[in-house]
Amino acid sequence: MSELGQIVERIRSKNAGPFWITIDIFCNADGYERVVVIPTEVFAERLRASGLKRFDLPELNVVKISLPRPQIQGSARDRDMHGAALANVLTGMPVL
Repeated sequence: MSELGQIVERIRSKNAGPFWITIDIFCNADGYERVVVIPTEVFAERLRASGLKRFDLPELNVVKISLPRPQIQGSARDRDMHGAALANVLTGMPVL
């Protein structure tokens, strides 16, 4: 069994405004076929997030995931102002 970070080109998370974070999973054609079959619920469980939105972009070999920020950006409890740390959560995710 492989890890997601081993079969894709890059995983990037970023700020998508004060209320959302976006994660982009960039793949080659083979990697995309393995990632696109992962149910959205698996990503939601791994990220411990509800209200997750998913966009599969086959023409770009990209899976895009947007999720509500756990804290409003810049608030006293916000531990990741730019949303960059969430990519690491998916990197070690097991993939068939």
